[in-house]
Amino acid sequence: MNKNKKILIANRGVIAIRALRAAKELGYEVASVYSTADKNLKHLRLSDEAICIGPPTSKDSYLNEAAIISAAELSNADAIYPGYGFLAENAEFAEKCTKSGFKFIGPDFNIIALMGDKIRAKELVKSLGVPVVPGYEGKVESKEQIEAEVEKIGYPVIVKAAAGGGGKGMRVVNERSALWEEIQSAQTEADLAFGSKEVFIEKYLKKPRHVEIQVFGDGRGDAVHLFSRDCSLQRKYQKIIEEAPAGNIPLAKLDEIQQISVKACKEMKYEGAGTMEFLYENEEFFFIEMNTRIQVEHTVTEMITGVDLVQSQLLIALEGEFNLKQEDLKINGYAMQCRINAEDPETFVPSPGKITQVHRPGGYHVRFESQIYSGYEVPPNYDSLIAEIIVKDTSRERVINKMRMALNETIIEGVKTNVDLHKRIIEDTNFHEYKHFIKYLEEDLLKNE
Repeated sequence: MNKNKKILIANRGVIAIRALRAAKELGYEVASVYSTADKNLKHLRLSDEAICIGPPTSKDSYLNEAAIISAAELSNADAIYPGYGFLAENAEFAEKCTKSGFKFIGPDFNIIALMGDKIRAKELVKSLGVPVVPGYEGKVESKEQIEAEVEKIGYPVIVKAAAGGGGKGMRVVNERSALWEEIQSAQTEADLAFGSKEVFIEKYLKKPRHVEIQVFGDGRGDAVHLFSRDCSLQRKYQKIIEEAPAGNIPLAKLDEIQQISVKACKEMKYEGAGTMEFLYENEEFFFIEMNTRIQVEHTVTEMITGVDLVQSQLLIALEGEFNLKQEDLKINGYAMQCRINAEDPETFVPSPGKITQVHRPGGYHVRFESQIYSGYEVPPNYDSLIAEIIVKDTSRERVINKMRMALNETIIEGVKTNVDLHKRIIEDTNFHEYKHFIKYLEEDLLKNE
């Protein structure tokens, strides 16, 4: 291993310090970029070099491709680590990195472009034998034409932006009279968020769970899966709690979808970490999308497998080193992650401001991934995620007990957080019994609030 290599971390917050630790443990040098709003981030103090790339607004800093590539040139970096969010799944940026002489730590830009187009992605995986949600992926040409197509699928349906995710450009339609108006609304939102009006339509599953398969490929045709995750606890399609492995699913069904996911990655010659995402209802899996990057919830997979996924990303990108063999990968215990957001626990309005006190939870197999410290100022410009609490134990029941203790130990003062929401969720009987689903929070647990 060439320990003189340097990576540029083109991100902020939780994933930035996660990447810095992984790189430093491998002996790499690290340069980090930051906006003027982020000058006090902890990982900047631990980096070999820190380069300001612009003002607080994301489009002028963390989405400024030219500024990031210039920072890589100034720091003599060998590779650029995108993390998640911002430019992590931007195929044009990945291509620019490659053409500028920097290794983009992720899959080939052609794969990013392919899987970033939800319609083309569904066509590809369907051709590889991956089950998909019934729907319509053609062009929306007229009100009459699309109404006829949706009649074939049957109501309710969900309209989705072809170029995006995260709940933007998504509309649930329960009846024909509302279809055209909701499609136009979704197109407008998708255009503003992703620069594309293209949408597609799927059968709306009423109470599905969200199950993911973590995959990792060498870019040359070999790939493995690192088992499953359940990410069904969500609010407005934003994940709140994640677990590994996904429970209360027949093992044969899980193994089948894991093998199908690996087959797809081998066919694509996929490189690095990726996630195949599925809806699961009535003992059936339906592919929804592939994320061509590390996930926020990668931590729970690390806990049950003992594999450092971020280090694995760096090693395959910088060394061509792929040491993962399917026969060696085993599930060891259960893990759970709670996303801690700086937001009002009742209204969910972001709560930026100065953190006056932090007490981190501790104990055996308890992780607290975060940039925050006493005196840190949470800026109003970015995602409200400020920390992740991750625990592992021998059973799901013990994981819930451990998470309860970790949440009770956690003190974050000065800003509002959703810690109390997490405490409520893990006391919920339906959550304990796997009766929760993607919209459970909105339709059941929080419905009367």
